[in-house]
Amino acid sequence: MAKLKVGVVGVGHLGKVHARVYSELDTVQLVAVADIDQEEAQAAADKYGCEALSDYRDMIDKVDGASVVVPTDLHFQVASDFIRAGKHVIVEKPMTLTLKEAEDLVALTRQNNVIMQVGHVERFNPAVVAVREHIQVPRFIECDRISAFSFRSMDVGVVLDMMIHDIDIVLAFVDSPVEEIDAMAVSVVGRHEDMANARIRFKNGCIANLRASRVSRKTMRKIRIFQEDTYVSLNYGTHKVQVFKKTGQFDPKVLLEFKQNAPSVKDAQEMMFAKLLTIREIDIVFEEPLKKELESFVQSIESGTEPVVSGELGLKTMQIVTHILDAIRTHKRIYPGE
Repeated sequence: MAKLKVGVVGVGHLGKVHARVYSELDTVQLVAVADIDQEEAQAAADKYGCEALSDYRDMIDKVDGASVVVPTDLHFQVASDFIRAGKHVIVEKPMTLTLKEAEDLVALTRQNNVIMQVGHVERFNPAVVAVREHIQVPRFIECDRISAFSFRSMDVGVVLDMMIHDIDIVLAFVDSPVEEIDAMAVSVVGRHEDMANARIRFKNGCIANLRASRVSRKTMRKIRIFQEDTYVSLNYGTHKVQVFKKTGQFDPKVLLEFKQNAPSVKDAQEMMFAKLLTIREIDIVFEEPLKKELESFVQSIESGTEPVVSGELGLKTMQIVTHILDAIRTHKRIYPGE
């Protein structure tokens, strides 16, 4: 069977990783990379054994599909050129700069009957995959995504740059329409917001609090999901998952006995905690998330099936992102259903 021919548009930090992963996949042929920086394109081409192009439009007729890894404000232009030519695309997040562009891009994929996948790579994080079976009906979700300033993605703020990952995961976990959004943000270094906090309330009563910052001196990527009788803690960075499950009922008499016999109050509390909950650490088999994402993209093209993160799902995430940015801009709560 002939190999699927693919290319990468944009070989900055992340584009190089796309090129490297494609070069390692047995079922695809990395045909070309394109970048306006000809030296960067040539360096990547030499390393991964493909053609270097300075104009991505020269790639379109050479490939079956492509990764679009250019600055966000160019996503729509580049992706739409491939889609109109009947080529499949995976577009790095955020899929577009504006909601209107996202809507138009999804419409184009339908008109041209092509696959478009959105690069929400956390869907392929092994910790997220492992935790999915433990998520039933979340009641409260808390997300923290904090990092030092990288001086990348300066064309967008922290909501489109970082928080969007957690918005996508929250929407995947909560099967309910969004009813209310409240948000605030602060610009510290760049022109756009560098720290943001958002509160999303769903129709089924679930509430999600999301915090993102790119001006911290530490790095943290965590999500905590609380549901009836269960609490799940997921660390994206360390790929560690713990599931706390209720196994007993609180009895003040038992706690009193523990206090009388334990060396300290803290020890008594720990003993009571152990009696009420079981703590299970989920074994994670690490696989590179981006490699799994690109493998999924290739499989969708080969089988003609819907991607894990389709354009429609990417559009839903962009709708919530837009509401959050509107709430930040207007200093008012947003009610998406109205």
